Amino acid sequence: MGNVDKVDRTLPLNEMIYYVRKDPRLRQRWLEDLDGLAREFGLSSEELDALKQKDVKRLNEMGVHQYYITQIMRLSFGTSGASNAHPALEAFKRAYPEQFEPAASRRGRKGGNDG
Repeated sequence: MGNVDKVDRTLPLNEMIYYVRKDPRLRQRWLEDLDGLAREFGLSSEELDALKQKDVKRLNEMGVHQYYITQIMRLSFGTSGASNAHPALEAFKRAYPEQFEPAASRRGRKGGNDG
């Protein structure tokens, strides 16, 4: 999944998430005016689209820090109701199915449950 060697330290989205995760006012703007916030930080249309789509794989491929991707999912989906069916986890499963399928099949053999 993530690889710190691929992080683009000049990517405006990395800077934006750094500040948004620390500032309650920016987190509120994330919810109410994401487009305006993105403009202020100079995000490209590609960054904003990947952000709005919650496209984990694209975010990773464009150089978003792997830690910030999880922060983006928390900002987007919230932190309550965490389970194996949480929308944030589903976003990662869609991005990297080859890494989740073996774990799911192991759970099935052990009689595990998905929720």
